[in-house]
Amino acid sequence: MKKVRKAVFPVAGLGTRFLPATKAIPKEMLTVVDKPVIQYVVDEAREAGIEHFIFVTGRNKGVIEDHFDLQFELYDTLAQRGKDDQLAHLQRLQPGPGQTSFTRQQVPLGLGHAVWCARDLVGDEPFALLLPDMIMQADKSCLKAMVDLYAETGNNIIAVQECDPAESHKYGIVGRGKDVHTGFEITGMVEKPEAGTAPSNLYINGRYILQPEIFKVLEGQERGAGNEIQLTDAMLKLEKQQPFFGYHYQGRTFDCGSPEGFIEANVAFALWRADLHESMSATIEALLDEIQPLERRAAAR
Repeated sequence: MKKVRKAVFPVAGLGTRFLPATKAIPKEMLTVVDKPVIQYVVDEAREAGIEHFIFVTGRNKGVIEDHFDLQFELYDTLAQRGKDDQLAHLQRLQPGPGQTSFTRQQVPLGLGHAVWCARDLVGDEPFALLLPDMIMQADKSCLKAMVDLYAETGNNIIAVQECDPAESHKYGIVGRGKDVHTGFEITGMVEKPEAGTAPSNLYINGRYILQPEIFKVLEGQERGAGNEIQLTDAMLKLEKQQPFFGYHYQGRTFDCGSPEGFIEANVAFALWRADLHESMSATIEALLDEIQPLERRAAAR
């Protein structure tokens, strides 16, 4: 069994739901409290023991590469001003030389195509896939727990969590089989099942460990929903050859690809910090009492 050393981050999306903010800034670089969204996801991968970070990018995403590069002028300025704590914090977040790679998707053909674009950088190894829109809040990294499960089971691991059964038609849903170590056997997968037909209420939450054979499947994968190459379609084919296991994640997940999820993440991570919890709690309570939606205010006039 090969160690999971590499992680793929598909960051080529346009972020149209955040326009005009994302007109010049990648959505992955929007900040949750004081860190870009992509930094949270990379930190999760690093905590899980990932050694090589592979970014599948598109046009106007160069700032992501710059973010994970050394900034000598900034580091030198912090050192000269005696801001050792800030400097040490930045250095801890800094990947080492050769630990980051970047490749272009070039055409927006879906998640499956983005993963396939990383094939030569991943090579013949199992790899983690982390969707950068989804950031996690838990005492133990979701991916770290998945790597631990992989060490016991091998093969492919998908993280899932519960959703309202009435909302199952919005997600990729898995069927749950017998328990295995800290996970369970996946008995099937379906993308956005029709109401009342879902095999469970466990939805795929954006974290995967996949075997390299997925690339061969993706190479011949036809376009599916949205006229895009869907990763779920490829996993369904690979499932006929290799087992898939599920990890039932119990923490919080925030979909920062939507304005609502992004705002929720900012509030949740601010409240999670000891230096911000008290002041933010009071501020949020005060704002709830004082502020009404503009439409309601206009109607009251």
